[in-house]
Amino acid sequence: MSSTCPFSNSSPVGVCPMKFDNKTDEKVGSRYKIDEHSKDSATIFPKCPFGYDSHTFKLGPLSCMLCRSLLYESSKCVPCSHKFCKTCISRFKDCPLCGADIEKIEPDNDLQTTVDRFIDGHARIKRSQLSSDFEEGGHEQKNVIYGDVSMERGAFLVQQAMMAFHGKNIESAKSRLEICAQDIREQLQTQGNIPELCSQLGAVLGMLGDCCRAMRNTEYAVKYYEESAELLSMLPATDLELVHTLSVSLNKVGDLKYYDGDLESARTYYTRALDVRRDAISEKPNVSSQIVDFAVSLAKVADVDRSLGNEDAAVKAFLEAIERLESLKLNSSEFVLEQRRLSVLQFLHNQIADNHSSSS
Repeated sequence: MSSTCPFSNSSPVGVCPMKFDNKTDEKVGSRYKIDEHSKDSATIFPKCPFGYDSHTFKLGPLSCMLCRSLLYESSKCVPCSHKFCKTCISRFKDCPLCGADIEKIEPDNDLQTTVDRFIDGHARIKRSQLSSDFEEGGHEQKNVIYGDVSMERGAFLVQQAMMAFHGKNIESAKSRLEICAQDIREQLQTQGNIPELCSQLGAVLGMLGDCCRAMRNTEYAVKYYEESAELLSMLPATDLELVHTLSVSLNKVGDLKYYDGDLESARTYYTRALDVRRDAISEKPNVSSQIVDFAVSLAKVADVDRSLGNEDAAVKAFLEAIERLESLKLNSSEFVLEQRRLSVLQFLHNQIADNHSSSS
């Protein structure tokens, strides 16, 4: 699952409004500051009473202490009454908070109803909503208009899904992403195929594919990945993050087909991903991450070719990938990418060595 928030481009300064990308900017939220020079109106940032506001995140009373996401299928330990997600607490025999023996686990439907209502209403503050405020030291009334937070619900849901996914609560992650996808579909119906919304939906569908894949539901994983790729392929290939997401979705379908033994279909999807990445580096040849991605796609196609008995084509692709990676020079600030480059390069050299061994 990608660590990049699909809603980052919709925020005022190009970062995730939920700080999901872990990026900071002193200008974040500047559009929500009160205009001290205006006596007529001011724009303020809406605060969530549970602590789930848009610029910070902390564990609130509706959170599971294990997966750190909002409660899903809220369950209560008996007799200590501590509450967790059903999936999370089912792994324990003793309460992870107090250490008490868990005699049984009971559903807490009232609490889950509260959580569901909170999610349903999160960030749905109308722009026309008015409140009263007073000048400091005076009694002049002025209208307070809340900023447009229409996209923050999506960013919030993605953040919750990512937390749940990394906390091994895949069903919770899938549930949040399904709500997010439905929200975007409704916006597409009313606003038309806006590229930004299509890009966001494509990313969320890819995450849903990851959830289904983790749940070993190959059929639905392929369905989500294919829908993601279909949406993203309709958009201009000018955004490198979009190109990466598109090629990853295609490769993931290829992986599932490969593991299912359908090598011809796997090669078709791997080749589509390779073509996307080849076009990307032809447009922007100096982007290091794109070159590494391209080499990975070459390796995937070559691996399938070898399995299909096309050894000459496989060796040719392996050698092209090696040439690309060996000519790529990275600086010290690209340490993580360098580790990936070396790992892929080692794999490629091993494949060539295997060819020489089998030939001799």
